[in-house]
Amino acid sequence: TVLLQKLLEGIPYKMLQGTDQAEIKMPVYDSRKVQPGDLFVCITGFQTDGHRYIPMALEKGAAALLVEHAVEDVPENITVIQTENNRQALAALSANFYDHPTQKMRVTGVTGTNGKTTITYLVRSVLEQVGRKTGVIGTIENRIGDKVIPTERTTPESLELQALMEQMRQEDVTDVMMEVSSHSLDLHRVDGIAYDVAVFTNLTQDHLDYHKTMENYKIAKSMLFERSKKSVINIDDAAGDFMVEKSAGEVLTYAIDKAADLKAEDISITGEGTAFTVVYEGKHYGVKLHTPGRFSVYNGLGAIGACLCLGVEMEDILAGLAENPGVAGRFQTVRSKKGCQAVVDYAHTPDGLENVLKEAIKEAATIEEATRAAALELGVPVEKMQVEILQQPQKKTFGLFGGCPARVRGYVEESAASTAAAYLKEILR
Repeated sequence: TVLLQKLLEGIPYKMLQGTDQAEIKMPVYDSRKVQPGDLFVCITGFQTDGHRYIPMALEKGAAALLVEHAVEDVPENITVIQTENNRQALAALSANFYDHPTQKMRVTGVTGTNGKTTITYLVRSVLEQVGRKTGVIGTIENRIGDKVIPTERTTPESLELQALMEQMRQEDVTDVMMEVSSHSLDLHRVDGIAYDVAVFTNLTQDHLDYHKTMENYKIAKSMLFERSKKSVINIDDAAGDFMVEKSAGEVLTYAIDKAADLKAEDISITGEGTAFTVVYEGKHYGVKLHTPGRFSVYNGLGAIGACLCLGVEMEDILAGLAENPGVAGRFQTVRSKKGCQAVVDYAHTPDGLENVLKEAIKEAATIEEATRAAALELGVPVEKMQVEILQQPQKKTFGLFGGCPARVRGYVEESAASTAAAYLKEILR
């Protein structure tokens, strides 16, 4: 158990009844999981209000309640504390409960509309090459070393996130790479995380059902850079300068088109991968990646910048990137015995799908031929093909390009990525 007063360190609160000297077994925000001696944190959600479940929490033995407004019919022996924002309070008391595990590891947060997963795995590949034990928190999976832990959302709720961080610390993880969503920043899920490095990839249309405007979306993303010791920022992106302005610590910029600390030149893209030269501090270095596409250059630059900020030598970074085979479902290439090639990609945003399509059709006989083939497969008029695709980015579709079997490209939702790869291997045999 832990003293309630210790859990509330750094949190402004008002004591409504009881004492902060109560012994607490565990903070809990799901009334179904409350056990005797727990602190029940009432979260005001989008679908329901945690305050409605106070009777259930008390019935299950909650010793204390954290509320956002006064509540009635609570027994005198139950401590009741009020804060203005219980999501914010949950993040802080979760960090207190697990004794701030992220202060004992190096944490890299990656945010942006596209590229987060790839960059986290590129950085992981480099760090594993130089002997560090890594943890990954992301869209595809959570991972401690080679052990995979299932994941439900890009960023877990603050309580589960701190528990996962403590598990990583106990298993001797030295470096954590995590995807940081705009929701998690805006909803305080990542408050209490000590970020050593933050990476900005890009900002395009996404999550407007929640943020309503691109400006709100941009501001939410920028919160990561206000709390990180070092920032790595793509300044080719229109929002890059804004992220630089918001950065509290040292900034390392990267770009293809603009002048930057890390600049890509001599880019060569083939079906087998991407090669380019990165210019850093006046020196030129050759970079090889196994994933084709211009966006792969940006992902590579972001990963290089993060690794430099984590103290890895450039030669070790380049070796680690060259060893990385690519990320499953992220422009994953599949080649048949006859030499036919397919690409499986989880393009869940309009911009992400457009980027994938642009890269995939470059090797088709002609763009027109690819467009006609795709339109036929999708069942839409040729002149509406691009619009239809971009409006249905999550539709499970196999797009056939350039006249099968010479070139076949597949696009599917992430959950079906492995199935798609197997399917494409069959039709390409």
